[in-house]
Amino acid sequence: MDPSTQPHLPDRPGHPKEIWILFVVEMWERFSYYGMRSLLIFYMTKQFLFGDEKSYAVYGSYAALIYLTPVFGGIIADRLLGYRKAITVGALLMAAGHFCMAIQTVPVFYLALSLIIIGSGFFKPNMSTIVGKLYAEGDPRRDGGYTIFYMGVNVGGALSPIACGIVGEIWGLHWGFTLAGIGMVAGLLIFLSAGKRFETIAAPPNPDALKKQVLPAISKEMLIYIGAAVAIVGCWQLIQMTELVGWVLIILGGGMFLGMLTYSLTRESVPRHRLWVALGLTAISVVFWAFFEQAGSSLNLFADRNVDKTVMGYGVPAPVMQAINPIFIILFGPIFAWGWVALDARKLNPSIPLKFGLGIVQLGLGFVALYYGAYISQTNGIVGLSWLVLGYLLHTTGELCLSPVGLSMISKLAPPKMGAMMMGMWYLSIAFAQYAAGLIAQLTGVSEEGVDAVAEFSAVDTVMVYGSVFGKIAIVAVVVGLLTSVAAPLINRGTHGVK
Repeated sequence: MDPSTQPHLPDRPGHPKEIWILFVVEMWERFSYYGMRSLLIFYMTKQFLFGDEKSYAVYGSYAALIYLTPVFGGIIADRLLGYRKAITVGALLMAAGHFCMAIQTVPVFYLALSLIIIGSGFFKPNMSTIVGKLYAEGDPRRDGGYTIFYMGVNVGGALSPIACGIVGEIWGLHWGFTLAGIGMVAGLLIFLSAGKRFETIAAPPNPDALKKQVLPAISKEMLIYIGAAVAIVGCWQLIQMTELVGWVLIILGGGMFLGMLTYSLTRESVPRHRLWVALGLTAISVVFWAFFEQAGSSLNLFADRNVDKTVMGYGVPAPVMQAINPIFIILFGPIFAWGWVALDARKLNPSIPLKFGLGIVQLGLGFVALYYGAYISQTNGIVGLSWLVLGYLLHTTGELCLSPVGLSMISKLAPPKMGAMMMGMWYLSIAFAQYAAGLIAQLTGVSEEGVDAVAEFSAVDTVMVYGSVFGKIAIVAVVVGLLTSVAAPLINRGTHGVK
């Protein structure tokens, strides 16, 4: 069904109440995801004694698949299952995955990751879609609705590393994962309790078609669930063969990229140039995300092994450091949103390519801070917490320049009837960046399989292993950001006036 003809809720003064329900549901879902993410690298290195390189490879493959599956989950919900059923299935699978993480065996660990990957594929894209359907086309409240929803993401992302990190530190990592699972269940129950409010916008496009039998005793809906089960088994295998994940991403991403380039050659000059700009900036964003996503892997272990985490006399668990970025997002997000509007009113608003360049430069400066903190701490190997906080601050301001602008860029530059495909390409590029992030993180690896790095190496041994890699990342990021900024006027010509 054409999105413009989809039913939406009646217009009311202010925002519809349903947006606040989605805010809470998304907050709990992100609570579960980021709580688990903050503990994952430690679970592998400390519980199972995976070597650093293997841990980074598994982490990168898991994160890549988390961003890959929504491309397909969104299509299934749009055309067959409907958003309410897709979100319910996704939440159940993710909750099961979090609870499975509490079972401390390697095969079940991989199963848990697979359940979360497929669950996220059903859940992640369809929550955002429902938000859009709360408002009619052209409704000026829509941007504000997405802002409210985005704040739910970051509230959950800020609270979960603190809660799950502390629980994991005191009672064991498996209890931290259990708390994440409880958060997912809470979100699901809230969503189901408000189910009637979303009946008109989240129902299957053709309920009768779902009931149609495609095989003896198997309906089309049942076939979707069987397919999900098969996909879980496939992910269970993929997550253990991390190199194969890279090839899957290359084939899918390369095929889509070449297909879009071929398609662009059949278009007139204006839509062709806009598509080229969108594809080019999407490719540039891979550099940003590959470096930014060190947060959950190499930066997490760096914080654990080489950062003084004492705050007001109390030792803060390393997973709690993952809350710094979402807290900064909450603090600075509204300021950036207001700032772009204020600059635009004065005709000083940077172009889309320039914002990309500035974002990557700031990311690079964040790694400069991390490198310098490590460099001046070589005597004892312990880096002051302020350097980690400064690094995350600059990463956050860079994210605010690039991430929301990137999503907006896709919606503005994508040719008619290609918006969903281009959004899929954007998320596929992030999936590829996540995998690349795992490869980059492996450069900081110090421990081997079956070895506890904290016991094997001192902080002095490891501080510049991290520092030297962070320094190289800083150089590449700043150079790419500056080149993008310098080329911004030329790139911007290809947008043909889109701001």
